[in-house]
Amino acid sequence: MFVMSQPDRRIVLAFGTRPEATKMAPVYRALERTPGLTPLILSTGQQRQMLDAALNVFDLTPDRDLNVMTDRQTLADLTARIVPQAGKVLREMGADMVLVHGDTSTSFCVALSAFYEGIPVGHVEAGLRSGNLREPFPEEANRRLTGVLSTLDFAPTAASRENLRREGKPDTGIFVTGQTAVDAVREVAGRVPLRPEWQARRDAGQPLVTVTMHRRENQPTMREMAQALGRVAAAFPNHHFIYPVHLSPAVQEAVRPVLGSVPNFELVDPLDYSDMAPLMAASVLLATDSGGLQEEGAALGVPVAVLRNVTERPEGVEAGVLKLAGNDPAQLEEVLTGLLGNEAELARMRAARNPYGDGQAAGRIAAAIAWHFGLTERPADWEG
Repeated sequence: MFVMSQPDRRIVLAFGTRPEATKMAPVYRALERTPGLTPLILSTGQQRQMLDAALNVFDLTPDRDLNVMTDRQTLADLTARIVPQAGKVLREMGADMVLVHGDTSTSFCVALSAFYEGIPVGHVEAGLRSGNLREPFPEEANRRLTGVLSTLDFAPTAASRENLRREGKPDTGIFVTGQTAVDAVREVAGRVPLRPEWQARRDAGQPLVTVTMHRRENQPTMREMAQALGRVAAAFPNHHFIYPVHLSPAVQEAVRPVLGSVPNFELVDPLDYSDMAPLMAASVLLATDSGGLQEEGAALGVPVAVLRNVTERPEGVEAGVLKLAGNDPAQLEEVLTGLLGNEAELARMRAARNPYGDGQAAGRIAAAIAWHFGLTERPADWEG
């Protein structure tokens, strides 16, 4: 009997920021290798310049681009632009499933559009919870709302799976995969060298410290936090601090007037991932309010001071590779000074277990999607 072959399922990966692109790139490649699945990319352009740079690193080109970014955009305006446009484009792309990542406004808005269109949603990096709806803002709300709409949840850790279970998500749709950030950062850091000028500083015995700070909840005290960072740099004049400053005008205006004149503080434009990954790997400490850098630091064996009061990635704190420094300037200064002045503590953090993945998360996600469409058996969870 003649049996017609089924057309490939069209899996649309939707993202709009640099971290999303970085963490979804391994998933795209894994889907390319999976028989019966065809990956497509929908970009919202939420962060235009930074997104495009990340796409270039992984040699990815969006199939469709909403190009929604405007200067000093509000969250309400961003939502109002993405939701109707995304729904229309998903229909045109013939999406059989939409994958969104993490906790951005793009993720929630595209998931909502897909829900309206009756398209199943897969949530990569599902189940992270800080327990405080306002920290980080709006990310904690975005990931919770996305979780309500998702059919498949790709939890990076067993703890993330338990969060989803407590919220009533069925086990049949939850897969523990590890974190795709681990896949990405190890791949790029392993093939791209450190910038020569920074390598020269290391060769001259100047330890590197990478700093990022941009979260909305930190912006009310960001100037004071920058002043505290300046005092830390003054206390360690032999260390070289490198801060890729977010393009947000609010961040630029708070940071540059304070740190621009500190001799051992180098303020640079946002870095391509091909520069950022080897910089993190070469640093003695990451001081960041980013979510993804917490996992990337752990994956690279680099201690991380988290410039936030809470983290949705508590596994790193429990493992000992992350330390909460808060966003109170005095506390921040005390924690960073204590870490940089204590080589034994830094060595202990470097030796801590990475709880976020083994570099194979993307393959597990692709296998789970193939299972969902009846193409293969259900894959085993990552055991951690």
